[in-house]
Amino acid sequence: MILDAHSHVHDPLGPQLSALDDAGVDRAVLFLTRPHPERATDTASLRREMSVLEGALSGGAGDGYAEAWREFDAALAAHPDRFLGFGAVRLDRSLDETMAAVERDVVGRGLYGIGELTPPPDRADLIEPVLQAACGHAGLPVVVHGYAPTTASDVRTLAALAARYPQVPLIISQLAGANWLDAIELARDTPNLHLELSTAQIAFAVRLAIQELPTRTFFGSDAPYGDPVVARTMVERVTPRGEVRERVLGENLAELLGLG
Repeated sequence: MILDAHSHVHDPLGPQLSALDDAGVDRAVLFLTRPHPERATDTASLRREMSVLEGALSGGAGDGYAEAWREFDAALAAHPDRFLGFGAVRLDRSLDETMAAVERDVVGRGLYGIGELTPPPDRADLIEPVLQAACGHAGLPVVVHGYAPTTASDVRTLAALAARYPQVPLIISQLAGANWLDAIELARDTPNLHLELSTAQIAFAVRLAIQELPTRTFFGSDAPYGDPVVARTMVERVTPRGEVRERVLGENLAELLGLG
């Protein structure tokens, strides 16, 4: 089974499904999203969409949150055989509110995990209430944005939080961006810390991550920012045919999510 560990709702969904088919992906983890760069038709419209992304990455809830949930729910309902839903949780709420949101919006919807969380730079500590809430639901993974503006300090904070909550699988996405070497070293020493490989620009970084963490790395595309065909090709270029490649392309995630 080939599983894309990182994708966002597209509008429309047709091109997203076609890209998964082109990559031979059976199912993809789906995160809700407010920005839709795939809608852009020129530089001006792309800047508008990316301004929404910049707001999300700075930690703001902003407008469009309810609409993002509607798009997400509609995509899951239309294609339950292709998407594995992860639910968003806001980081500006109390512990009690966070616990209620996880119960209602993630567990209550039958979703597979929490994410993609996007704390502002140098504030990865804000995810701790989410990890506390996840402790009450055995094996519920939490995915955190890893690319810029995530900092080296954030990566260290995430590793420390993972060690504090060892029963919660914590996944740093995008191979932690420019901080990939730190992330690999920290994950190597933190058994519940996992790395998702989307949008990595250095082939050697992907090769080293897989070599060091063959059971805790995941193929992902971060579509529409990345492409599942390109992302799968990267994994296949740096791993020989066999068990390790199969684990990274799907088996690791299938085991984590309890898929048959």
